[in-house]
Amino acid sequence: MRAVVIADLAAGLDGLRFAPCAEASAPGPGEIRVKIHASSLNFHDYMVAKGLLPVQPGRILLSDASGIVTEVGARVAEFKPGDQVVSCFFPNWISGPPPIDDFSQTPGDGIDGFARSEITLPATAFTRAPKGWSHEEAATITTAGLTAWRALREAKPGQSVLALGTGGVSIYALQIAKALGATVVHTSSSAEKLDRLRGLGADHLVNYRETPEWSAEVLRLTGGRGADHVVEVGGAGTLPQSIGAVALGGEVHLIGVLTGLVGEIPALRLILRQAQVKGLVVGSRSLQQEFVEFLDRSGIRPVIDRSFPLDELKQAFEHQESGRHFGKIGVSIT
Repeated sequence: MRAVVIADLAAGLDGLRFAPCAEASAPGPGEIRVKIHASSLNFHDYMVAKGLLPVQPGRILLSDASGIVTEVGARVAEFKPGDQVVSCFFPNWISGPPPIDDFSQTPGDGIDGFARSEITLPATAFTRAPKGWSHEEAATITTAGLTAWRALREAKPGQSVLALGTGGVSIYALQIAKALGATVVHTSSSAEKLDRLRGLGADHLVNYRETPEWSAEVLRLTGGRGADHVVEVGGAGTLPQSIGAVALGGEVHLIGVLTGLVGEIPALRLILRQAQVKGLVVGSRSLQQEFVEFLDRSGIRPVIDRSFPLDELKQAFEHQESGRHFGKIGVSIT
């Protein structure tokens, strides 16, 4: 069996290679063997592939996976051969508060990931997939989907949600917020993408390139109230505007670092708004199970921009790097 690995940490995307890897072992007690059919790209995967995060040379890439159970070990009652399953970003975080503050247990980073055709892992490293979803659709929930769900699962009808940009987390945030009855303000720098966001149900649209101080526009669009929930994927470069746009007592869910790791915070504004800035990284297995149940009820389906075969993984990352994508980028592994 072959896998896509980081062969040269200093070479960026040119350092990706196919390399031999061990065949998936027969599952032991509590384990399942899974035939992997698809993955999807996240900014975290891109940072690993570019050499921006420290990983071991030869690390197998990709944190997301959807596949079919081919064999189960003793004491596995949750799954059977033929079940479609989805991987967990933190395979050892089963439920409750976060037990970890790094990526040492994350596939495609601290441990080998899913850029290969088969794997054997503990059954608790997977959940079932949403009913009727393709593998490429199901592979989008591990990181992007669950992140958006954890941020917005308590949003209520009549509240407002601000989502930034058109990556996987932000598109999921729009869909989840609308399904929960919230009003959505969505930003992008592209008129074409703003039109697509409108088609997905966004109530208000803001072109942040034309309106650099977009927090004021968010306040205007919400009647001066601001957004109850801000899905903040930009990081340092956009956090001040997000804090300026948050409602009194609202929450800024700090998820991404697309615009930088360190920056200034308008502390007085945050204090006066009595708002919370909450950092979060994906979620637990139990939250993923909850999210799958929500997806089955709501009828949401992910937006997939484009799909690449595994042997074109470098090109897939280059497409991600270009910023032209809208929604998720899929990777077909069969």
